[in-house]
Amino acid sequence: MSSGRFRKNRIIYSLLLALCILGFWLFEQYYRPDPFRSAETTGTTAFFPELYLPEFEGGQIVHHDFYSLAYSEPHEQAAWVAYTLQPDHLSRARRKRPYYVEDPKVPTRSAAWWNYRGSDFNRGHLCPAGDRRFSEWAYNQTFYTSNISPQHPDFNSGVWNRLEMQVRRWCKKYGKLYVITGGVLSGGLNSIGEEAVSVPEYFYKLVFRGEGTEIALIAFLIPNQPSEEPLEAFMVSIDELESLSGIDFYRQFPETLQKRLESKIAHGNWEF
Repeated sequence: MSSGRFRKNRIIYSLLLALCILGFWLFEQYYRPDPFRSAETTGTTAFFPELYLPEFEGGQIVHHDFYSLAYSEPHEQAAWVAYTLQPDHLSRARRKRPYYVEDPKVPTRSAAWWNYRGSDFNRGHLCPAGDRRFSEWAYNQTFYTSNISPQHPDFNSGVWNRLEMQVRRWCKKYGKLYVITGGVLSGGLNSIGEEAVSVPEYFYKLVFRGEGTEIALIAFLIPNQPSEEPLEAFMVSIDELESLSGIDFYRQFPETLQKRLESKIAHGNWEF
């Protein structure tokens, strides 16, 4: 073989190798199979009214079949997760826990589950798996990594779990509820893993029911640490929660309704 032909073949092989490497890179970056895509519904709004979705500057809005979220890329987790809880959602059906998977709908990719490995923090659900046992698909979709946040183990299994169970009791008593929840994301937070997943110092949960101007609302702000305090000790006003979180929870509500809902700490309309 002549040296010229050899050089030509080497160039061709080098180009083919480069194309293969580029192809594998593109495949890894952009091919995101969705193992939890629902076969039961074509809904994409999580049954949560658009009017009630919060506003978070810089958040990537994602709609799954059974909840919505705003993903904060700098913190590698959701700034808020919003979902509806109805009495017919309350189920004790046993479901097999799936593996955590990256959210295929987050454009910048959600943080991988292995960031939590060896961190001493739990993969804390925001939309609880326990609120989605009514459907295999609904349950599985809570295991997207966009729906988890680093939680102290005794917080996750303690006061946070108590609040989740209280919300289910309210649903059974009052009917359909709207829930917005997440960690308070701010500058200077500690982080875990190679992707620097922020560890919130506080978690919040906002629950309301009713329609139009007839809305009953209650909000909680709880430190990410163990606590035996009663849930009532963590009740806050929406004004306080918005100031701390930087989230506008009722941007589309009439001004008079916002003032009525946001300035007070609600209690009387919710039985503990």
